[in-house]
Amino acid sequence: MSEGFTLWFTGLSGAGKSTLAGMAAEELRRRGYRVEVLDGDEVRTNLSKGLGFSKEDRDTNIRRIGYVCKLLARNGVVAIAAAISPYREVRDEVRGQHERFFEAYIECPLDTLVERDVKGLYKKALAGELKGFTGVSDPYEPPLNHELTIITSRETPQESLTRLLGSLEERGYISRHGAKR
Repeated sequence: MSEGFTLWFTGLSGAGKSTLAGMAAEELRRRGYRVEVLDGDEVRTNLSKGLGFSKEDRDTNIRRIGYVCKLLARNGVVAIAAAISPYREVRDEVRGQHERFFEAYIECPLDTLVERDVKGLYKKALAGELKGFTGVSDPYEPPLNHELTIITSRETPQESLTRLLGSLEERGYISRHGAKR
């Protein structure tokens, strides 16, 4: 059985975390890996229902995602987390609880995020109509010790996926030839 690990995507809303997580999961499954995706929005609906958006609640949500990822990874699963995870300290705490952890910072400039925003949340936040919105009226702390930066405004999703997979291969997280059986 192949070794599990956690692939953690962090970045602002609309940066491309969920898109890239889904593409990576599909490719890794094709290569024979067991994969689970923990998407921030889905986790909030199921695992973290009732939590708000205070710093404490956001940290609790990220710790929960990290714990589930740790359980999956130690059982040979590639656990992919796609969550804003705005605070560096709690991301680093989660990293410290994992044997194999790969953090990808999905970066995107604010103007591109506003253009992509189908729900109009950035527009409302920038107009002051939406309080506590990460990256506008609430902080987002970019990682300092992550393994890869992907700037989604500069490349296609497929180019981002190719770079991500290459980096995972280089560091020994996955094999170009697929999972060990």
